[in-house]
Amino acid sequence: MTTATTTQYETVIGIEVHAQLLTRSKMFCGCTMPTLQSPPNTHVDPVCLGMPGVLPVMNSRAVDLTIMTGLALNCTIASEAKFDRKNYHYPDLMKGYQISEYDLPICVNGWLEIEVDGDTKRVGITRVHLEEDTARLQHQTDPVTGEHFSLVDVNRAGVPLMEIVSEPDIRSAEEARAYLQKLRQVLRYIGASEANMEAGQMRCEPNVSIRPEGVSEFGQKVELKNINSFKHAYDAIHFEEKRQAEVLNSGGRVVQETRGWREDTNQAVPQRTKEFAEDYRYFPEPDLPPLAISEEWVQRIRESMPELPDAKRHRFESSYGLSDYDARVLAESRARGDFFEETVAIAGPERAKTIANWINGDFARLLNATAGADIGDSRVTAAALAELVALQGSGAISGKTAKDVFEQMFTTGSSPKSIVEQQGLGQIESTDEVSSAAAAVIATNEKAVQDYRSGKEEAIKFLVGQVMKETRGRARPDVAEKMLREKLTDGA
Repeated sequence: MTTATTTQYETVIGIEVHAQLLTRSKMFCGCTMPTLQSPPNTHVDPVCLGMPGVLPVMNSRAVDLTIMTGLALNCTIASEAKFDRKNYHYPDLMKGYQISEYDLPICVNGWLEIEVDGDTKRVGITRVHLEEDTARLQHQTDPVTGEHFSLVDVNRAGVPLMEIVSEPDIRSAEEARAYLQKLRQVLRYIGASEANMEAGQMRCEPNVSIRPEGVSEFGQKVELKNINSFKHAYDAIHFEEKRQAEVLNSGGRVVQETRGWREDTNQAVPQRTKEFAEDYRYFPEPDLPPLAISEEWVQRIRESMPELPDAKRHRFESSYGLSDYDARVLAESRARGDFFEETVAIAGPERAKTIANWINGDFARLLNATAGADIGDSRVTAAALAELVALQGSGAISGKTAKDVFEQMFTTGSSPKSIVEQQGLGQIESTDEVSSAAAAVIATNEKAVQDYRSGKEEAIKFLVGQVMKETRGRARPDVAEKMLREKLTDGA
């Protein structure tokens, strides 16, 4: 912590993350998964409505994805796990209890490495377990009477959630943000979750406490909720560590509680006193048998896992000679890394650096300008990019022309060869045409000509640029410069 009033304290953070799993159906029934656009109460059946006499049936795909996540987070996979009933009464809990895992989770004792300011840190993972989501309350106000009321949308009830609990190893808001970003990257890589915080597919609850520097005993923790972005997580933690320091500095005592983040006021406000495990009266779910996880099951999932982002980044550096920056950006998403390697396989490994430049440069710029677009959604295929790189590499088109062609490829999906042929964008082979363009540029840029002849060497670059403009980027810059120098010398 860096503010003047709190420098005597160390922040301690553990984070609970709930990730919605990428399955076709809910956790314990056959209902299809809802979307944000689904009309209320249209993805429901007697099981997720909590009707009497119905029985849950476990979604095996959700278990597979949880085991895969545990492996990706370097966890030990339990040979036996079980589901429990977590009992509490709230309007969004249809049965009066939530099916979760308590003392025998599927994955335990893992870790995830993060990087902050160039330093690598290992954050422990306490456990990864499965549970079901609750319904969603919609709080409204009657426009006529002004009365407040709530509606219940049961679509989300029973959606499979994976809870990932970290050790209290995080020491700053910066580390917390890095941890959440890295965790999201891993979940997306392995296809366990889309992990979009803004869409509610990944929710985080940081547990924040502070303690005097040099003291090993933990302070009283406060759980932060209602966080739907990395920025809000960062801001909420900063607010809470400062608030707790002010409480302690004034002689007060930090109360263990749950506080909700208000992005409109940039404050974390009290919600309720923090519950403890005994408050939930956990007991084994009698309608589901214990889960026996064999070595063969785990091995099958291990063999189906994709290469993880850190391994991919290091391989890109060693196999293709890419810089740390280029390799890191390419490995940021699985789709981007796969697109890069598919293009290299067509164009050849000797063009890997050029391909990386295209993907991390112009391609990324155009994708960023298209809201929500990913490289896999683009009209540009790996084969088309490889073709463009080959055209530029052979000298058939100039670098400037290649950029113009790529913009048209991105917009229309046309192949680079067809664009070049249809618009006559191939490089000029005739020196007479370049010579004519150079003569026209000299005639219309008197000041630059005088600057060059008076010894200002940089003026030639301007004149070359004008020749390129005159020829619509079709002249070779080295030929244009040669013609200009000859004509400027002859006319001296």
